[in-house]
Amino acid sequence: MQLQGIRVIDLTRIVSGPFCTMFLADMGAEVIKIETPGKGDPVRKQGESPNGFSYYFATFNRNKRSLAIDLRSEEGKDVLRKLLATADVVVNNFRPGVMDAMGFGREALRQIKPDLVSCNLTGFGLDGPYAERPSFDFIAQAMSGFMSVNGDEGEPPMRAAPPISDLLSGMYAAMGIMAALLRRDRTGQGEEVTTALTDSMTSVMSFLASNYFATGKLPARTGNDNALVSPYGMFDASDGQVALAPSNDGVYAKLLTVLGLDHLRERPEFLSNKLRFQNRKQINAEINVKIGEKPIAHWIEVLNQAGVPCGRVLNVQEAFDDPQTQHQQMRLTIQHPDHGRLDVLGFPIKFTDDPCKMYRPPPNLGGDNMAVLTELGLSSEAIDALKAQGVI
Repeated sequence: MQLQGIRVIDLTRIVSGPFCTMFLADMGAEVIKIETPGKGDPVRKQGESPNGFSYYFATFNRNKRSLAIDLRSEEGKDVLRKLLATADVVVNNFRPGVMDAMGFGREALRQIKPDLVSCNLTGFGLDGPYAERPSFDFIAQAMSGFMSVNGDEGEPPMRAAPPISDLLSGMYAAMGIMAALLRRDRTGQGEEVTTALTDSMTSVMSFLASNYFATGKLPARTGNDNALVSPYGMFDASDGQVALAPSNDGVYAKLLTVLGLDHLRERPEFLSNKLRFQNRKQINAEINVKIGEKPIAHWIEVLNQAGVPCGRVLNVQEAFDDPQTQHQQMRLTIQHPDHGRLDVLGFPIKFTDDPCKMYRPPPNLGGDNMAVLTELGLSSEAIDALKAQGVI
């Protein structure tokens, strides 16, 4: 696998960090998740647990090992130092300064292993006026400007349902780590990688930010309409909703032909995308009348044949029952040795020759204590002593 032979020490919890390290694990890295004895990652106690195991935890922690160790104790810190000396990467999502306070700041990590790649997932970055503030996905969505452009015209700002800033920050961190590993292979030097929830959300403002830079005008909330592509959005067929995205003037012309609305091409208020967006209520109404005459299946067939991007508007159950989703194996079933069947999301990155694999179920808390500590060279007596002291 792509990252086979890379050892990652995972000090993260909740979403952003575990999502990052899961990506690395899915590509073959050995990820050792460090957790607090008796408690573990807080998401172990969140979300649905129909068989006694949190699906929330399972979502972000497959293919990992778990070492439960008390890092408040000197003995626990000694174990972590030994682990780090064997590692390629260490990842944390503590607030800035916590790693230093624990004795594992950047200089300390360099002393332990000069070529170690360290990664910080933060709310606002390592420094700056907000660096020490606590953060959460909702805060990042709010402070990045993202919510200000999300939602319907005339309605309050709206967050996206998934924790997008956590997921983006985790993906960016994984990319940064892999780039730092390539640099290490060239130079022999370690690197420090940092991502921030708010930076991650700001980065995906993309053309909305660029338009603001160019004009100084604030982008408006437009719901499912799109200022760059019009018509665009959801339309009502006779038995449900169809999403349409005619991406340019040529595809727009194809849409009109399929709908029998070629006469709209000559209407002066619809001659350009800018004009169509300004008059979107009128053109959307014309399209809705036609779409409403026939069922979804008809439109999906004829529009796709014509090269017009379209799709059914599915709920979550329908999305996972969809034949393309099933073909892409985006829902996987694994067997946990203690908790039975667990369904988790599949791998979004497809490698042709050496695909990602589900080779390890989400771990029980401390389920790999004995194996990891033995591999580290600790004797059974030393491990028993750590147990007796409450370190593991």
